[in-house]
Amino acid sequence: MELDETKYIFFSGKGGVGKTSMASTTAVYYADQGLDTILVTTDPAANLSDVFQQEIGHRVTEIEGVGNLFAMEIDSKEATEEYKEQTLAPMREIFNDEMLQVIEEQLNSPCTEEMASFDRFVDFMAEDQYDVVVFDTAPTGHTIRLLELPVDWSKHIEESAQGSGQTCMGPVQNIQDSKEKYDQAIELLKDDTRTEFIFVMHPEGSAIRETKRSSNELEEIGINTSSIIVNGILPEEECQNPFFKKRGEMQQKYLAQIEEEIDLPTKKMYLLDQEIKGTEILREVAQDLYKEEI
Repeated sequence: MELDETKYIFFSGKGGVGKTSMASTTAVYYADQGLDTILVTTDPAANLSDVFQQEIGHRVTEIEGVGNLFAMEIDSKEATEEYKEQTLAPMREIFNDEMLQVIEEQLNSPCTEEMASFDRFVDFMAEDQYDVVVFDTAPTGHTIRLLELPVDWSKHIEESAQGSGQTCMGPVQNIQDSKEKYDQAIELLKDDTRTEFIFVMHPEGSAIRETKRSSNELEEIGINTSSIIVNGILPEEECQNPFFKKRGEMQQKYLAQIEEEIDLPTKKMYLLDQEIKGTEILREVAQDLYKEEI
């Protein structure tokens, strides 16, 4: 498999629906096709280390047992410290200690942590080191906010430049260079030839409502939902058991509702009898999830 340009794939949905499992499976699938792939999580409760059964953390880490695959868990506190140092470093040779202290105090504002984590996320959309970048995002509300940030920050920088010249993080000239990067991220997020946005959901009424609402919110900022994965479906043979029969019938009702109300390509993932952990299991799940492509 070859790609002309980097492909970006976002996974989102309610907490506990299997976003990380599906994102990890997808990353393994593309890496096994010979594509240089990185899996990045923006979820503060990230558990990539648990899924791949190796330490990952806030650094790009090579995944053992899968060629071409790397992963990183963005840590907001570490990202903030890196961002502050990146901002202050070029100023140390220009400004005196008093001025540096003023700038450092401005960088201690609440918006810095949000900006820093987001800036690290955008970095992965501003480079072409990888063929595929898979984003395992925080639960839906946080994800919508994350995807709105490029628009918000680009607008904030532009308005500040035309007005007071000050942003919540100090003089606009200090972050003016970031505007071009954010504008590029906006264009990529809206380019459905290069960016896919996938919702993972359970066959439940609340999940259907949230997926429809979130898809509409994305559409309002110019981002199209590409497809959905309905995860955790009970296998038909298990529903012969009276204990699972009612739940199976309920799931079938919601699956019919999804088909009727959500006009998007849909993949179905059946509930496994084991946790999705380790590259061997991830490859087995990929065989099922991407059987049409294999």
